[in-house]
Amino acid sequence: MNLSFLFVEWLGTPLWMWSSFFALVIAILSFDLGILHKQNKEIGVGESVRLSALYIALGLTFGGWVWWYLGSEAGLAYMTGFVVEKTLALDNVFVIALIFFAVPRIYQHRVLFWGILGVIVLRAIMIGVGATLVAEFAWLLYIFAAFLVVTGIKMLVIKEAEPDVSKNVLVRFMRSRFNVTEEHHGERFFVRKANPRTGRVTWFITPLFMALVMVEVADVIFAVDSVPAIFAITTDPFIVYTSNIFAILGLRALYFALAAMIHRFRYLKPALAIVLIFIGSKIFLADLLGLEKFPAALSLSITFAIIAAGVVWSLLKTRDPQQPA
Repeated sequence: MNLSFLFVEWLGTPLWMWSSFFALVIAILSFDLGILHKQNKEIGVGESVRLSALYIALGLTFGGWVWWYLGSEAGLAYMTGFVVEKTLALDNVFVIALIFFAVPRIYQHRVLFWGILGVIVLRAIMIGVGATLVAEFAWLLYIFAAFLVVTGIKMLVIKEAEPDVSKNVLVRFMRSRFNVTEEHHGERFFVRKANPRTGRVTWFITPLFMALVMVEVADVIFAVDSVPAIFAITTDPFIVYTSNIFAILGLRALYFALAAMIHRFRYLKPALAIVLIFIGSKIFLADLLGLEKFPAALSLSITFAIIAAGVVWSLLKTRDPQQPA
């Protein structure tokens, strides 16, 4: 059997590496849904922490393989992308918590699982398009970098009000265009029932499906920040995509632990803003210093230090509920 096609490069990487990565992701998700969570159940904080540790270990192990097989520069780029995307994904938890306010905890894992599948596809499209554009128009990296700097400054300066999900434009659109049930129907996204206006049996979407759509849209919005951020670190599509997906895979497990202590990460957003400013500005800084590229090891160290400082400061300032922050 001729397997030479597996060594044909796609987006600069042999097909066998892409296919092996996707096979690994499918195996992980199958194990998660088919064995660990075959039945719907509430996920406690303890189980969430253990699953998160497992997903982080898998992501770091894959990064270790990238380092060994593709070299230290690729390994450092993967690790930096993984850390940045993981931290940006934490910010996504705040929005997901609002979306899940009316979703029974027993069904939240199901929504997040199918949401992750959608993210895998959507990120592939966005990163594929981004990689093609950057390869053709290198100056786009400077646009991405400037966008990150502006976004980071806005996050530091402008205090955003907490969004009201019930008044969300997408929620109003779905309710006006589709038949939507007021109540949940177990784990089902769609149900057939009699339309109260016409009496005819027709399809309805459930609040669970609306939550799924909002999770997917929220990820697209957050990807507007995270995809330029990873391209500012490396333009290798394989490193960009794999670091993104491994960081996001653990978000579902991590959500249930973080949702219980969101208030403890009050100062994480300013740290994220500084990370975005740093990642964007280091491209211009490298040009200013006459460097071909900002040192990968230094980039990872500074990124990790900023995020760690934000987490530690948050935990210290919120350790006593009676102590004003």
